[in-house]
Amino acid sequence: MRTGVTEDGSVGGPGTVSDREEETVSTVARTPLRVLLVALVAAAVTLLTTGPAQAAAYRFWGFYQLSNGQWTFAQKGSDQTVPADGSVDGWRFAVGDESSTRLPRAVLTFEAICASTPAVSGSKRVGVVVDFGRPADAEDAATPPAPKAVCAVVPTAATSTDVLAKAGELRTEKGLVCGVAGYPASGCGGEVKQVSAEAKAADAPVTIAAPAASTSATPASSAPADAATQPASSSTGTTVAWVLVALVVLALVGYLLLRSRRRSGADA
Repeated sequence: MRTGVTEDGSVGGPGTVSDREEETVSTVARTPLRVLLVALVAAAVTLLTTGPAQAAAYRFWGFYQLSNGQWTFAQKGSDQTVPADGSVDGWRFAVGDESSTRLPRAVLTFEAICASTPAVSGSKRVGVVVDFGRPADAEDAATPPAPKAVCAVVPTAATSTDVLAKAGELRTEKGLVCGVAGYPASGCGGEVKQVSAEAKAADAPVTIAAPAASTSATPASSAPADAATQPASSSTGTTVAWVLVALVVLALVGYLLLRSRRRSGADA
């Protein structure tokens, strides 16, 4: 049981705490809260000032499928995809990362590609568009072959890799398509340390003649291409940081209000 001495020199009752002891206890109680507030502010500042990590870029052949008149990224590898009769595959060689997509620069329908190719019993017809990309996509700024379209007549069980082989000899490595019709001559999905401004630039639509019919393809709209090549939003970290700052401010306001009430009670 503790006793304390009051300001007039008298001895207080049990549990009485002197002003100095109360101030010490109050300071000790406030210290963890202050430390927590400082830590939260430091964490928020770190999140706000730290930029997003740069996504790695690679030079590779992208595999797409035509769906409702638009290119969509294939959900499986070409050696695991068995396209149906009347479908269209698309391939594009380019530099890209996980936050960007380089689509074939023209859209051709099955009718445009295979109109002049008769159906064969026991086989299927699959259109394939091969876009060799731009000089900026090449490792040594080489001039790539012109994009082309082919109507492939293949067995019904043929995969998309088999369909692509109708566009030219394939160079593959561990199931990946590395070269089509001799392009590129070397390399396979290599990392690109520095992506040039030309490689980052938006695609311009091209015209691809349909096989045999010499009919121009419908150019792909440049608007989707621009949108596809924009980096993915990196606002997640910033949003978290601002939420953390808001929580810090609310905690600080609550602390100041509590402290003010305590002082008012002590004065009374």
